[in-house]
Amino acid sequence: MNPVRIAILVVAAIAAVMVALLLRNVSAKPKAPPPAAVVQQPKFTTRVLVASHDLPVGARLTNQDMTWQDWPVDKINPAYITDGVQSAPKPAGVAGAAHSAEVATKDVINGGGAQMQSMVGAVVRSDIVAGEPIVKGKLVRAGEGGYMSVVLTPGMRAMAVSVSAETGAGGFIQPGDRVDVMQSFADPNHKGAGSGFIDQIVVSNARVLAVDQSTDPPKNGRSTVAATITLEIPSDAAPLITEAKLRGSIVLALRSYADMAGGTGHPTVAGAGAGMRLIKGGQVTEVAVTP
Repeated sequence: MNPVRIAILVVAAIAAVMVALLLRNVSAKPKAPPPAAVVQQPKFTTRVLVASHDLPVGARLTNQDMTWQDWPVDKINPAYITDGVQSAPKPAGVAGAAHSAEVATKDVINGGGAQMQSMVGAVVRSDIVAGEPIVKGKLVRAGEGGYMSVVLTPGMRAMAVSVSAETGAGGFIQPGDRVDVMQSFADPNHKGAGSGFIDQIVVSNARVLAVDQSTDPPKNGRSTVAATITLEIPSDAAPLITEAKLRGSIVLALRSYADMAGGTGHPTVAGAGAGMRLIKGGQVTEVAVTP
């Protein structure tokens, strides 16, 4: 055999062996471990007080208007009202259902919790949609600025009248009641024997907004002899109340609970042919009233 050919074959064989050894060494190297899986840490939650349904401006909150909703702790806004308890995610399946039932039971026992109870009676000053967290900035309470303007029915006005035990139904008028605003005064045009008095209903079926500075009935149910009573009246009745004040004392007649509706349920201004009687010498004559 040709020596040159033999040399070439030897070199080729050596090269093949070296390549084989190199490939074996490469394949023998340990593979890099796969990246470790990112373990999601369970997020702790707390319960946030939210609206159970849409709440319009002027709505007075009750327990049925509010509910608790689980909320991630890291997503809590400082303005939210929480139950102050942090917990791990609720278990799934039957255990989760049992957990929910346990929470609901505790809410019933605690009357919705102290935080929820503290919101009962507050008035909504800005619309709150269902599921939206309830924040104090959208509520107003009795005694706070803006409370009276929120509870007033649109188109109505709040006016205070001075009363006593005699003119205020003996102190039995309470916030939420309905009254007739009445007045008796001497007829300046009366002539002849006897004295003539005009007895008129200035405003009928007016809603009582406050007794003195209290907007809630007394919890003990006792009567309250107030100095002033604030009434909700139509805007066009305000001048009539002012004029009546100038003429003298105003008397409030408490209406029966069964008579509170009064048609539309709003106060009505005495108009033509309504609400005035002229008393002269014991004779009672119905006369028309022109506002």
